[in-house]
This record gives sequence, C-alpha cells and structure tokens, in this order.
Amino acid sequence: MPNFAKHYILILCLLTTATAGYAQPPEDSIKIPIFRQGFHDRVDRQQDQIDQLDSKKDRFFAASKDEERDFLISRALFQSLDQLQLDIEKDTRITGDQEKKRALVSIEIFLKNYLSNYRKQNFNIFYTPMMVEKFRFGLNMVIDNRPIDSLIQAIPYDVGTSVYYALSDYGPSQNAANILTLKYCRLHPELTFFTLNKNPNVPFADSLIRAMGKKYPEQLYTYSQANNALGNKIRGIQDDDFVKSVVKMSRSKSGQQYFPFLDNIVKGKLSIEDVEAVMDDSVQYFRLLVKTQMEYVERAINKDTALGFRELTAKLEKKAKDVFVTTINGLHNENDAVRFRCLQPLTAEELYYLAVMTNGLIYTSSYTNGVYPLMMKKANNRGDSLLMRLHFDHYRRFISQAAAYNKLGHFLSTFPDQDDAHKLMQAFVNNLENSDGLEDGVDVADSYASITETLKPLADEMLVNVRANYQRNLASNNKRGIAIYNILYKLFLSADSTNKVDLTKELGIPPVYTVPFPSLTNDKGEVIVQVYFYGDKDGQNIFTGFQNMFGAPNWTIDRSNSQWIVIRSVKGKPVVIYANRALPEETGEDDKAQQALGEYLEKNNLRPTVTIHRGHSYYAETTIAYMAPSSRIVFMGSCGGFNLINAILKKTPDAHIIASKQIGKTAINKPFFSIITEQLRNGRDIDWIAFWRSFKSAAKVEGFEDYIPPYKNLGAIFIKAYKLSIGNEDAGEQ
Repeated sequence: MPNFAKHYILILCLLTTATAGYAQPPEDSIKIPIFRQGFHDRVDRQQDQIDQLDSKKDRFFAASKDEERDFLISRALFQSLDQLQLDIEKDTRITGDQEKKRALVSIEIFLKNYLSNYRKQNFNIFYTPMMVEKFRFGLNMVIDNRPIDSLIQAIPYDVGTSVYYALSDYGPSQNAANILTLKYCRLHPELTFFTLNKNPNVPFADSLIRAMGKKYPEQLYTYSQANNALGNKIRGIQDDDFVKSVVKMSRSKSGQQYFPFLDNIVKGKLSIEDVEAVMDDSVQYFRLLVKTQMEYVERAINKDTALGFRELTAKLEKKAKDVFVTTINGLHNENDAVRFRCLQPLTAEELYYLAVMTNGLIYTSSYTNGVYPLMMKKANNRGDSLLMRLHFDHYRRFISQAAAYNKLGHFLSTFPDQDDAHKLMQAFVNNLENSDGLEDGVDVADSYASITETLKPLADEMLVNVRANYQRNLASNNKRGIAIYNILYKLFLSADSTNKVDLTKELGIPPVYTVPFPSLTNDKGEVIVQVYFYGDKDGQNIFTGFQNMFGAPNWTIDRSNSQWIVIRSVKGKPVVIYANRALPEETGEDDKAQQALGEYLEKNNLRPTVTIHRGHSYYAETTIAYMAPSSRIVFMGSCGGFNLINAILKKTPDAHIIASKQIGKTAINKPFFSIITEQLRNGRDIDWIAFWRSFKSAAKVEGFEDYIPPYKNLGAIFIKAYKLSIGNEDAGEQ
C-alpha cells in the first residue's frame, strides 16, 4: 500500500475476513519505523506488479470475468495484506526489529510466488482469498512456534505450497513437506514416479510404488532400471509379485518385448519362454499381441482391466505401423502382388487391428486395395461376425476410417440382418458421454463429412441420433454429454449451408465449411499469401513452374529481391504472394531466405493468412516452425502432411488445413494454387465443398483421394470446441 497510508491509516471496515488470531488494531494511526519502511516498500512493489497485470493501476485486479470474485481476490491481495503488515507492526509477540522484518519478508515471498505462478497459470485463481487467509493462519502459527503440519494437511495442494513456500524462512517441518509431496502425487498420479525420484525417502514411497506401479507399469519398469535411491527402493520390494515381475523384465535385455504381456505373465497364463518363442518372428509376435489384446478387451468388458493394457495397445500400434503399414505404403509403386505380400499370413482380426491402429498413417490405396479387401475376404465377407469376435474393440475408429475411405457402405452391406447394421450405427453415436477421453467423439465427428457425401440417408439418421442424445443428456443435466452432443449437432448442421449455422456464435469457433473473404484480408484489404520453397532439385524445378503460373493480364511478378519474389494481382482484389527463392539447400541458402522473408513480413506488419508448403515431407516441420500464427488457410502439399495437422493447429488453432495422406503431386498441387488464387483475386468466400468439387475436376490424376479437405478435419475442431465449452463451464463452477 502507499507509504502515506501505511504511516497514517484507519482500519477499513471492508476487512471482514478472519485475522488468524490477530486482534484488530485500534482505529488510530500507526507510525512505522524508518528502518523498516524499506521492507514495507518491497511488499508494495509486489502488490503494484500484481495490480498492473490487468494494465490498470487501481488496486483492483481484474483476474477473471466475474466481477464479484475479482472483488474478493483484490480485497485479499491488497486490503487484507495491507492489514497484515499493520498487524505485524503492532503484534507484541513479534519482538525485535529482525523478527518483524522476517514476517514482512514472508509477505513479500508470498506475493512473489503468487505473481510467478499466476504468470505460469500454475494454480486456480479463485483460490486467492483462501491462499491469503491460510497464509495469515500459517504466519500466526509459526510466530507461536507451532508446526503448520495440520494446516497443510487441511488445505488444497495449490494453497498449501503457497503457504509453505512463503514461510520457508521459518523452517517448516519435513513432515509438512512430505504432506505436500503426497498431495501432489494424488493430484498428478501420472507424475508420481517423477516426484518420488526427487523425493525417494518419503515414508510412503513403498506404498506409492506398489499402487502407482500397477497404474503406470511402464514408468515402474523405467525407474526400476535406475541406479539411484528410487531404483534401489523399487528393487528392494520383495513381497509384491507384480513389482518383482516388472523388475525382472527391466533387468532383461529383451524386457520391452515381454512387457506388453505383463499381466498374463504375472498371473501365470503366459511364460517368458512363450514370448521368447515368437520374439524373432514379426508375424507371430504381432499375432500374440493381437490375441492378448482381444483377451484383455473381453476382460475389460467384465470389469477386469489387465495391468499394462495401455502399454500392450501402444506396442500393437507400433508393430502394425513399423512392420506392415510402413512396408505397404513404401511399395506404392509396385503391383499389388508384391506390395501386399506381407499381409497374406494375417487373419481378419489381425488385419482389422493393423488398420485401426494406423489410422491417419495408412495410405488410401494401402487400405482400399490391400488391407480392407483381404480382411473382408478372410472374414468370409461377414462384418457383423468379425466385430463380434473382436468384442467391438475400437469399432468407432473402424467405422470412421471405413467412411473416410468410402468403404462403410460396403461393410454395412455385409450384415445379413440390416437391422443389426442400423443398431451398430446407432451405437456409434450413442453414449459418448460415458467414453474415456474424447477419442470416440473425435471418431464420430471425423466420420460425418464422408458419410454425408456418400451415404446421405445414413448421415440424416446420425443427425437425428445426435439430437436425441443431446436431449437425453439435457434431461439428465449431464454437462459433459450436453457439451459433446451440442457441438456434434451444430457441426453436422453446418454442413448444409441452408441451415445458416453460425459456428462462431454457437460454439465460439470459426466456420468449418467456409472461409469468409474478409477474414483473410488486412486493414488495407490485402490478402497476404506466403509460400515456402526448398532448394533441393525438385524444389528448384517446382519453383520455376510456380512462377510460370502467374502473369499478364491478372498478375505481375517482382523479382528484384535476391531472396524472394513478390507476386501481385493487377486486377480484382489485392492479393500479394510472397515466396522465398528455392536457393541451394547444401549451403542453407533456402533457410536463410525463409528467415529473411519472415523478418521482412514481421517488420512491415504483413500477416500472412494463407500459407502454402511446397517441399518434401521432411521439410514440413520447418515450414510449421516458421509459419505465421495468423494463417487461416494452410496447404501442406507434401507426402504425409496429414500427420502434421496437430502440429499446425498448435501453431495456428483456427487454421483450415489441406493435407495429403500419401504422395504430394505437382499435378494436384498446381490446380489448387490456380483455383484458390483466382478465388481470392475475385474476392470470393472459400466454400470448401464447392471448392473441392472444382479442385477434383481440375486434378484428374491418381492420388487426389489422399488430399484431405479442411471440413473433414472435424475431429480437431470438435476437440477445440469441447475445450472451449467445458473450460467456460469449469470456470463458472469453481
């Protein structure tokens, strides 16, 4: 608080919070000794920094959108701590100048820690009044030479750490620190072993190792290998068969190969020798993984979750990708007999897992020409029986994948009783609120765009089912279900432009199926496009061809800069395309040109809203690292660009992304550039469904089906909308 107020202040009647044992001082002025004023000033400076976090110096911290809560937060940080300073000056228990300074320093530490954690968003802002109140209690306790263990035990972790840290100069007990460690492990169980590694001698270490080892067996495996205190403690547990089995595997050269079968090995259903017998045969090892996965799924249905189930699934995914899908994708230029030879020994169930575990990685032709037809052949063309044998494991992902590759209609037609197919698609949409995580909701979201294009009646049924599930969750006031189905319903409705669904208004996200032209322009009405080229031989040839696309009467090219070119529209709306030259990669000149262009655009406040990547897949990460967060349309014309969608969305969350799941081809990329630049020059909104029809007509070459339009990336959009919805609700509930 201001010095004047500290020298002469009346107690504010506003201060009605508990004073933790301090008596209210009489309503008279308090004179602070000059030799302690500097310590009060240090507290002031911390308060001032907090006060200015909302860019206003008014002793009111607008920490949230809730004015009433902000009032309570501000009262705690300013008036309550001002009062605490005065209480310290008047407290007769605090004898001597040094002890009073010590108490004042604890307030400074409290505020410094608060400020640091606020900037890092490390705590719940609504805990602020409690933090201040419990800090006052804690300070009162240490002044009386009482331990703060009971206080730390009774308050949330975030509040406890704030109190403990602020009072560190008073030497809180080791037990208080242990209490906080245990609270942290309970709050973040996935970080238990990381925490124990730093605090291996806590009295509850053994108990946590046993409990969390079963929940996170791979972490137990990893930390048991370490030659440190925690590793010794894990290896010293001899009365727990599970821990002993994990330790034994961790000491083996092939431990990671045994690990997926951990539960069966511990229970004696499988031996180390059984695994060793198939370890060197990729097909037989994959077969054992699938067999174990199917067994664990059946157990999970019966409420018996196998230990290490997640690790088994992760290994199954890795083997499906590394052994089989990487092989058949890489042989895309070979005839089918050669390309799919490695798949022939696999059963229908094994092919199913191969497909669903590599969703987003498997090429279209690998799926449609190889995996899917062979799977159905080996399943005797009976999709219903296949799913039953698999206990419907990952069936939502399978349906979404089959829809994306235009095989869902065929798969459902293999059900002898079509009522069963109808029930399957109802189940596909139903009860998403009960799923762990958002994976199932993402699968439903991703499927709709493909289904509405190829199976319109089925899409209509999905919409009806989503609406019914929304009403059901609304009636039961299930907030998670309400959020999930409201988002899906609005996303699906917006696929039909005649419904005129404003997703920005409804969900707080940009439109999915269109990009309004005004959203791409800057204050001058210009659309800024940035194109990334690379200096390998292919890149240099593509750069030359790219320039040849633009010329009179609609475009002009400025080649005066040695590191980039500028292409400007002459007619229509102002569109400016900046493209770095494909300078030699051997000397890093292409990278220097990209950086120089980026710096030029930044310096001149030119924010690209369209970003185009032209280069092989191994250059894609560089483009993403350099691309502007202002990008609203991102074209990744490289091999496997589809796998980089998440990375792009982290850089620019509102981007509409076009990517290829297979080989990027100039014959496909070139029509895209032509169509989009002409639409921009003519000032048109980008309507993706209509755009894609034109694009498909212009790019009549094999491989077009591997290019994924933005409106088929609904899963990523669903996640974003869900987080916005639930985040807002959570903020209101705290």
